Amino acid sequence: MICLRAYRLRGGDLPIRGGRIRAAEGKRRAKGIIMLELAIFHNGAVDLESAVVDGTRVNAGTLAETSESFQRVLVNQVRQGVLADELGFNYWFMTEHHMQPEGVEFSPNPIVAETAIAARTQRIRLGQMANILTWHHPVRLAEQAAMLDVISGGRLEFGVGRGYQSRETEVLGGVMGATVQDQERNRAFFQECFEIILKAWTEPSFSHKGEFFRLPPSYTKWANPSTIAYFSQEQVERELDSVLDIGPPDMYASGPPVYATTTTLKEISVYPQPLQKPSPPMWQPVTSPRSIEWAAAHGVNCYTIPEPNSRLKANVERYYEHLEKNSWPDRRDIEGPWKFGYDADVKRGFTPARYIHILKPGEEQADLERYKLGMEAAWPYLGAFGFGGVITDIDEPPPPPDRPVTADLCIDKGLAFVGTADQIVEQIMEIKETVGYDDFMFTAWFEMGGYRGEEVEEQMYMFADQCMPALADACGGLVVNPEVAPALTGEANGA
Repeated sequence: MICLRAYRLRGGDLPIRGGRIRAAEGKRRAKGIIMLELAIFHNGAVDLESAVVDGTRVNAGTLAETSESFQRVLVNQVRQGVLADELGFNYWFMTEHHMQPEGVEFSPNPIVAETAIAARTQRIRLGQMANILTWHHPVRLAEQAAMLDVISGGRLEFGVGRGYQSRETEVLGGVMGATVQDQERNRAFFQECFEIILKAWTEPSFSHKGEFFRLPPSYTKWANPSTIAYFSQEQVERELDSVLDIGPPDMYASGPPVYATTTTLKEISVYPQPLQKPSPPMWQPVTSPRSIEWAAAHGVNCYTIPEPNSRLKANVERYYEHLEKNSWPDRRDIEGPWKFGYDADVKRGFTPARYIHILKPGEEQADLERYKLGMEAAWPYLGAFGFGGVITDIDEPPPPPDRPVTADLCIDKGLAFVGTADQIVEQIMEIKETVGYDDFMFTAWFEMGGYRGEEVEEQMYMFADQCMPALADACGGLVVNPEVAPALTGEANGA
């Protein structure tokens, strides 16, 4: 790859699997000592140049050029997910966003993209920040996510979110009753979908009667003799009358006997169920106190967009306060409280994210100015949804709604770490110390608008070579994910 060639020309020491990171970790590995996990988040910005239009920096490509850019981004996302596995990162996270000619975010189906990554990797865990539940039928989403868990050999980290953009929510979720323009309705829809997905993953046969969904519908006629015969078997351990309400033929109906009947369906089974039991780990991107408290009450891990350390600290403290109030909920029956901030043994807690960019030696100023352009093309779009409000310290008054979010502001507030590798390591460790993390999971955000895929990959190499060893030393060791047999081989499928 171009980035690999360029990095070697600069004398880079690449810590590919089996390299010095792995060797150093092996010497330190002992229970209770390994404390660091590293993730990558990919938001999917275009690789095109930007321009200023009426004071707003925006993607400068035509609609056709933007489409072609997103095709490249999709391929890059898969390739970079595979590279992240090779470099020893623990997690690969993608978002879900649709229909953005502005060019800020692209990831219409993270589960599909990550299934391609899963088929080419054996260690890295594959997550979404997040699947937006208000845009999906919950049974279909439960099936698709479970398929990723099975194909990956049990590496799914399932992300859930409510959605906040009306263009996406009204188009994709409106037919089911989801809307972002009524926040309470949106929240109720999200919570019901979450409940259905858990049922689909944990119950062999189930029904659901809620505000938005009745599964199966009360009028579902189903007199299929195969279904009746199957549930008549003793070993199935589900009574026939739990699944079907048997009745005589319907004298007024026409068509095949399956439908021309008064027999109705009472329960459904969803396949496949995930390999991870009782369910895969859950994640939610959070910004509000209410979302943090809901995640804590349901044993859901938290991810936050880049924000100042003081705000992150307050959010983590709120999360842990409500974990304790809810008796440390966890669907894996782990007793007692988790380590503060993040617990690498049980993989539960709260991960921060930061934009990361290591400046090229000898080109620092030009590199910095170019990186700022990418940030300033993203933030007019993101700021319009209110995210500019989180770019304040916890004790600062809220900014005026029209305050521009500049790249310099993001850097000054510590949302973006831009500098030498040593400076970036220092800023990452400052998060750990300020918040008070015991174990530490950190999420790096390398991609940025205007950057080609190979340039993003070069950043990944540089971070792995120059930052990862120092972070591992400072945190007591870097977790190495266990190797999972590829699901597409005979070893996995029992052949």
